[in-house]
Amino acid sequence: MRAFANSEALAEALADAVSRALLARISRDGQAALAVSGGTTPLRFFDVLSAKDLNWSAITITLVDDRWVPETSPRSNAGLVRRHLLKSHAASARFLPLVTDAPAPEEGCVLVNNMVAAMPLPFAAVVLGMGTDGHTASFFPGGDRLMQALEPGPGILVESLRAEAAVEPRITLTLPVLLAADYVALHIEGETKRRVLENLTIAMPVSAVLARQPAPEIFWSP
Repeated sequence: MRAFANSEALAEALADAVSRALLARISRDGQAALAVSGGTTPLRFFDVLSAKDLNWSAITITLVDDRWVPETSPRSNAGLVRRHLLKSHAASARFLPLVTDAPAPEEGCVLVNNMVAAMPLPFAAVVLGMGTDGHTASFFPGGDRLMQALEPGPGILVESLRAEAAVEPRITLTLPVLLAADYVALHIEGETKRRVLENLTIAMPVSAVLARQPAPEIFWSP
């Protein structure tokens, strides 16, 4: 775990790490893909990353997961990314939302899976968050398709998920496509989430991410 005095210092360090991963992939392949998480925690990180002088036109950005709501909803992670990341230098990046016009994620999964498959995979970088229940992405404890999301069949890059704690229906990238990234970071803030990690159990889905080798880099600030 990399501990920082405050969220501003964390955002700078995380943006630097992600930038290095993107630069390395662009240098090698000419293009790169990035998957980010929503919520309020990454907002400072988004602001700092958007100002990085990268070849953003060679970068495709998508989300780790999203609520199946319109982008106009305040609960939409896609709307959040458009407002806070796709600006400044990063305005020239290509953005791939996970939510379509389908009435439910179960009906939109095939189209979204095909769109993700067309990205320059594996991801150069993935930035995950974590809830106090130990969920990451939309891997919620008790989710109706949790095991399918953690252990999908061949070629299944996205999965729908419904859980009481999730409130809305969700769509999420599956665990293997996330863990295949060149660089994986877990971004958490606050003492409560630090204690969750210190008392992690196998029942918490984030444990499947932390078992990755090489281990994800954990960024934490109070």
